Amino acid sequence: MLDTISTRSKVALVSGLMLVPITIGVSGYMLIEQASFLDALFMTITTVATVGYGEVFPLSSAGRIFTIFLIIGNLGIFAYSLSLITRFLVEGNFFEQIRRRRMKDKIKNLKQHVIVCGFGRNGQAACDMLQKHQIPFVILESKKELLELYLGREYVFYLNEDATKDESLLNAGIEHARGLITTLPNDADNVFVALTARGLNTKLTIISRASNGSSFTKLKRAGADNVIMPDTIGGAHMASLIVRPDVNEFVDILSGQAGADVQLEEFSYARLKKNLVGVNIVDLNIRKLSGANVIGLKKGDGSYIVNPNINMELEPDMKLIILGNSSQMETLKSLID
Repeated sequence: MLDTISTRSKVALVSGLMLVPITIGVSGYMLIEQASFLDALFMTITTVATVGYGEVFPLSSAGRIFTIFLIIGNLGIFAYSLSLITRFLVEGNFFEQIRRRRMKDKIKNLKQHVIVCGFGRNGQAACDMLQKHQIPFVILESKKELLELYLGREYVFYLNEDATKDESLLNAGIEHARGLITTLPNDADNVFVALTARGLNTKLTIISRASNGSSFTKLKRAGADNVIMPDTIGGAHMASLIVRPDVNEFVDILSGQAGADVQLEEFSYARLKKNLVGVNIVDLNIRKLSGANVIGLKKGDGSYIVNPNINMELEPDMKLIILGNSSQMETLKSLID
């Protein structure tokens, strides 16, 4: 039964148990011995604590009988309270509460981070990719054993909480987040998370996992911007490795999955500095300045242009898809930022 009591309730229970004999003792000594409040309190504390300081004032026979019952009654209460306190400390609840509070304080300072709901295989893969690109993220996972991989890492933020609860998403800083990835094993839970997250932050980019094809439409209606079906993608990828093995291996290299020093990044055209702004791709001079290449464009209406003509006119609402190695990307970022 004790395991079902919350930490706050345990603290209240211990405090109440300790207060009961003190209240009875002070009241008894004041009524029986006509003692002052301070003398009665001091006598009660020395009695229930069994420190043996002696009588603060002479006790009558009634006072001594009262003291005997106060000591006997307090022994059980004191022993039970001590066991609760010891269990609270030994099980790590006290230190866990301190760690959780510190973690929440750190998360409050995050801006433009990503919330990852669920830390199974898909969640771990998403976190590894985010960490590789140095994008801050917060993990929400209700099963503590799944978080053991990241426990103790100061640069990773995590909460051992249920992602389907509004309070958990708020604790993870959803109001200031840039995106949310929900990889919970149950599609219904992912739908609920997407729906709740969209209500808490209308500008949030939401990516959801789906196990069944029937959940795709539900997740989109709930507010998910993209829905990923890992099993379907995995099967299609395995088949494509038979049909077009070299092409797919090359795509894996471009996506960074093969471990090569290759990065694909997107840059807003409006983000470029004045010395980079031009009327077309060739005028940007990105290849000469950084060594990276523009391999695609995303237009304002959401459509894409693959391998755009270098003389194509650019628009302020366009995004540039750029390919290069880590050194080239750092050079480009330094020119932009």
